[in-house]
Amino acid sequence: MKMNKLLLAIAALTLLMMASSCDHIDNKTLPRYTVRLDLGSFALWNTYGVSGMGDYRVFNRDKGIPSNFPYNVNTFTGYGGVLLMMGIDGPMAYDLSCPVEISQDVVLSISADNFDAVCPRCNSHFDPLMNGGGPISGVAIKNKVGMRQYRVMPSNGGYFISN
Repeated sequence: MKMNKLLLAIAALTLLMMASSCDHIDNKTLPRYTVRLDLGSFALWNTYGVSGMGDYRVFNRDKGIPSNFPYNVNTFTGYGGVLLMMGIDGPMAYDLSCPVEISQDVVLSISADNFDAVCPRCNSHFDPLMNGGGPISGVAIKNKVGMRQYRVMPSNGGYFISN
């Protein structure tokens, strides 16, 4: 009798683990590139940071975006650039490349209507504001891929972004 209960418990646990793994979103499809973006002073954060929910900025050292940002040899902006967005719980950062297309040249844009990140090629939509960059429509849902998220750490009146 005890053996049957043990087997039943193991079977239930196995089914639970299988069900939860089916819902897993892969946010590591993009190649791993270094991210090091220092907005760690009050002055830098005040100038280049984000403040209100949905407020966002794009950083791409190779393309010089924003044009007046003090990029240096220690600044790295990931595979397709960095999206910095103010979310519900504070600032969040993501890679701008579409995780479906996996190309440095196919970058997401932010919809002014609902703050979705939208791919211009596959038309997948992602939610960087409240869903950790998870997919909300398009091929990304089928492929279960989301935006690569970066760490945003408080630093001297601003924030430091890294992977």
